[in-house]
Amino acid sequence: MSAIRLLVLGAVRQHGRAHGYQVRNDLEFWGAHEWSNAKPGSIYHALKQMAKQGLLRAHEVAPSTAGGPPRTEYEVTAQGDEEYLRLLREALTAYDQKMDVLSAGVGFIVDLERAEAVGLLRERVRAMREWRSSVTEYYTPEEGPGSLGHIGEIMNLWVSSADFGSEWTLGLIERIEGGAYVFVGEGERPALVLAEGQENPYATGEPHAEDRR
Repeated sequence: MSAIRLLVLGAVRQHGRAHGYQVRNDLEFWGAHEWSNAKPGSIYHALKQMAKQGLLRAHEVAPSTAGGPPRTEYEVTAQGDEEYLRLLREALTAYDQKMDVLSAGVGFIVDLERAEAVGLLRERVRAMREWRSSVTEYYTPEEGPGSLGHIGEIMNLWVSSADFGSEWTLGLIERIEGGAYVFVGEGERPALVLAEGQENPYATGEPHAEDRR
């Protein structure tokens, strides 16, 4: 699973309707360019591909004051909404997701109901513990990695990662069950996207070609 699809769908969804520069600005504002492949080229490619796939609806709007061709704005379709929620649930439950996918899932977790979010995270803990058990059929942590030569260090890495992942996830569950954050259906939530024209203090690099439209 690629984090970029989840990130782009989630960013467009939060605006309701957004152009590529807004999506890029939001992802940079969230720091996603540091922990994922959310680079300008990837963002614009994902927008166009998902529009072709029917996950986004493209609208041409009036040209910017700088001139040039009309700017394209996107909105999530019903099919895209289903795909977004599917990707979000998968990101939160699969124990073997890459860090960028899990990070994207946590970033959008409040788009679920609180009870469902807790259930998905508990499923993640269960899957990690089950996977850890399969590893320890070949490697016993108590014996130390040296028991298998340097290859044991790989097993030790896996087991340590599973232990940390379970501990971190249980901590998140505890905070959510304790009332942290505002989940869908619980009232007004703080805006996590930049308003049109709002300066992004974390913007990086030169504008993408499509940003100049």
